Amino acid sequence: MTTALNIAVFDGDGIGPEITAPTLALLDRLARNAGDVTFQFDTLPGGAAHYAKTGEALPEGSIAAAGQADAILLSAMGDPSIRYADGTEIRPQIDLRMIFGLYAGLRPVAFAAGHPTPLALPEGRAVDFVLIRESTEGLFWSMDRGVVSEDEARETLVITRATCEKLFAQAFQLAEKRKSEGRGPGRVTLVDKANVFRAFAFMRRIFEEVATHHPDIQADAIYVDAMALRMVKDPWSFDVLVTENMFGDILSDLGAGLMGGLGVAPSADIGDDHAVFQPCHGTAPDIAGRGLANPIAMILSAAMMLEWLAARKTQPTLGAMGARLRRAVDQVIATGDVLTPDLGGTAGTLDVVRAIEAALD
Repeated sequence: MTTALNIAVFDGDGIGPEITAPTLALLDRLARNAGDVTFQFDTLPGGAAHYAKTGEALPEGSIAAAGQADAILLSAMGDPSIRYADGTEIRPQIDLRMIFGLYAGLRPVAFAAGHPTPLALPEGRAVDFVLIRESTEGLFWSMDRGVVSEDEARETLVITRATCEKLFAQAFQLAEKRKSEGRGPGRVTLVDKANVFRAFAFMRRIFEEVATHHPDIQADAIYVDAMALRMVKDPWSFDVLVTENMFGDILSDLGAGLMGGLGVAPSADIGDDHAVFQPCHGTAPDIAGRGLANPIAMILSAAMMLEWLAARKTQPTLGAMGARLRRAVDQVIATGDVLTPDLGGTAGTLDVVRAIEAALD
């Protein structure tokens, strides 16, 4: 029996369309080879360029269609030169998190010897952990609510029990899954600032409560400043990290830097009923249209989408497709012969895509 899936696609701004088209082609290629999966891609309007033309960054029709899709694949969106009247940038990706309640932002950080990285990995060491960022509350709760006067500005950090309980449950479930796959020791680390802020002490209490329901998984906590140090000093020692929105925003970019840059950093924002998958990087308007954009983060985000759909649809073929795509990307990066300029190479976007296609074969 064939599984037919509808994927809502926002092809983005700047380099967005350049990395989206080959990613969709790779998904179609995998589906044809699998034989029991098909994709219907529904490209929806939205983004900075759309706002410049119409005055709408995220039309109601796009929101409705995305809500009906099996998953949402979002390319890089925004443009620093196109802003709202209050000076903030166009941010449909954040709007979608809030609209669909996508409270768990997954940012995987994984690399081994041979991968472009500023770190000198000890022999035999590999890095493989997942940062889970709460994506709807924390300091981002204040988005569009901040109070600014002539003399001061105030933003409010919000942490709720309901969201924390769901977030931590996902973190422990992911640690259990990774442990069963041999990818981690079964450990969840809360990153907070509970020694200074009552809100984070509150968050830690809830974390400890949820941990009691997962006795087979280790649970510990670390302050965010210490975590920034540890991510550089011994990143191989972590499994699943979970943290507040703003802390996660900052640490996820640090994780991307460890992997060699945002060009290889995928992400997923997951809620109870919907999920968005997108590269962590921006739209790079300075290289748009030149065929130099790194497509890897977008392709790995698509692989995360396949693995999420596999669990949601109870369709093992999708999980196998996602794993196959990840392995092909890893092979291209490890070989090092076909890399874009951001990773120290001279290849173009389509050169990398062709190399991934060859690795799939």
